[in-house]
Amino acid sequence: MIAIKNAMSLGVGLLVFFLISSNANALPSFARQTGYACSACHVQSFGPNLTTVGRNFKLNGYTQTDGKNYNLIPLSGMIRGSYTHTQHDQPDGAAPRFGKNDNGTIDEASVFLAGRLTSKIGAFVQGTYDGVENIGVLDNTDIRFADHADVAGQKVVFGLTANNNPTVTDLWNTTPTWGFPWSSSSLAPTQSAANLIESLGSQVIGATAYMMLNDFLYVEAGGYTSLAKNAQKGISVFDAEQPRLNGGAPYWRIALQKDWNGHYGAVGAYGMHADVNPQRIAGAGTDRYDDFGFDLTYQYLANPVHIYEFTATYLRENRNLNASSALGLADKVKSNLDTVRIRAGYTFQQTYGLNLFYNQTTGTSDTVIYSFGDPISGSRTGNPLSQAFIAEASFTPFGKTNNSVMSTFVNLRIAAQYVHNFKFNGSVHNYDGLGRNAVNNDTFYLNGWLAF
Repeated sequence: MIAIKNAMSLGVGLLVFFLISSNANALPSFARQTGYACSACHVQSFGPNLTTVGRNFKLNGYTQTDGKNYNLIPLSGMIRGSYTHTQHDQPDGAAPRFGKNDNGTIDEASVFLAGRLTSKIGAFVQGTYDGVENIGVLDNTDIRFADHADVAGQKVVFGLTANNNPTVTDLWNTTPTWGFPWSSSSLAPTQSAANLIESLGSQVIGATAYMMLNDFLYVEAGGYTSLAKNAQKGISVFDAEQPRLNGGAPYWRIALQKDWNGHYGAVGAYGMHADVNPQRIAGAGTDRYDDFGFDLTYQYLANPVHIYEFTATYLRENRNLNASSALGLADKVKSNLDTVRIRAGYTFQQTYGLNLFYNQTTGTSDTVIYSFGDPISGSRTGNPLSQAFIAEASFTPFGKTNNSVMSTFVNLRIAAQYVHNFKFNGSVHNYDGLGRNAVNNDTFYLNGWLAF
C-alpha cells in the first residue's frame, strides 16, 4: 500500500506541475507540435492505435510541426491506474504486496522525451515507474533520423533508428510492441508460452534502416544484441532467467499499403533470427530461434463518425534448443510455437470504442519448458495451448479538437475489459494439476489512462 500511495503522489505531483507551470517549454505534446487534434493521428483520439496521419508522423521521425517557430523541449507524461478482478482468487496473491483478488494499483507512470529534436531527428523515449513491480525502468525507446528524396521520379522516405525493442519501430498495430490489447492487467494470470521476439523489450539495443517507396512499399532491416548485464541492472530490466542473445540478431520487416477514398489496407511480414544462451549460461552452445510473422490491417476512415477496423497476425517460431536440452532446460531439441491474433474494432464519434479480440497460442509439448506443479502458472500436460477472447469498451472524452490550450495538454481514456479463457496452459480443466480451470483466470479489468 505504501508503494501505491507513493505512486499516486508521484502521478498527481507530475500532473499538477505540468498543468500549472508557467513555462510553455515544460509540456509540448505531439498534438502541440503538429497543431493536430489527437484524433488526427489516433483512432479514438488516443494512442497507440494509429491512423494514416499518425503512421506518416512516425515514419518521418516525429519531426513534423505546424510550421510555427518550434523550439520546445518535447516532454510529456502519462499515468494509468486500474482495478483487477479474477473469477477465482490467486492463493499466493496476484503479485508481491497485492492481495488474492480485487486489486487496485497504479499500473504505470511514465515521463517521455517524445517529439522533434532537430529538423530531421526525433525521439520517443519512455521512462516508466512500474506500480506492480515497484521499480523504475527505461521503457520503449525509438530515436530516429528521417529524410525524403525524389529518386528517378519516385518518392522515397528513408531513415535510421536506434531502439531497444524489436517491432517498437513498426507503423502498424499488429506487431508485438503496439498490438492489442493496448492495456492489460499485470495482476491477472497470463499464459506461460511466449515468442522470443515479443520477450526482449528493454533488454536489447539495436539499429534498423527503413524506406517507404511511393507511400506503398515499406522495407526495414537491422539487428539487435543484448545489453550488458550491468547496463540491464542500471535500467532495472535484468532477469537472470531470460536468455541472452549470442552476438547479433538480424530483424526485418516488409509491408505493402494502400489508402483509397477513406479505406486503408496493409499486408506485411516480419521476422527475427537469434542464437541465444539460455538463462545466460555459456559453455553449452546456443539455442536457435527463427520467428516469422504475417499481418493484415484494414481501416475504414472515410467517415470519422463511424470507424471500422480489422487486424490479424500470425506468428510462427521455430526453435532448435540444443543448449537448453543439454542443460536439462528443455525436453525436446526441435519445437515450434504458433500465435494467432485477430481484432475487430468499431469507434463512434472518435469517442466510444469497442474492440473484440481473439488470441490463440499452440505449439510443441514440452514437459520441462511448460512444467507441471506450479500453481496457476504450471501446465499439467506440458502443452502451450491457450485460447482467450477479450471484449473491451472504452471512452475518450477529449482530443477531438485543437482549438483550446488545454486540448494539447491533457487526454483521458477509460476502458473496461473482460478476458475469457477457453483454454489455458494446455487444458480446459485442472490445467495446472492442482485443480484450477481455465475459466478461473477470467478477468475483469477497469483502467483509467491519463496523458499530459
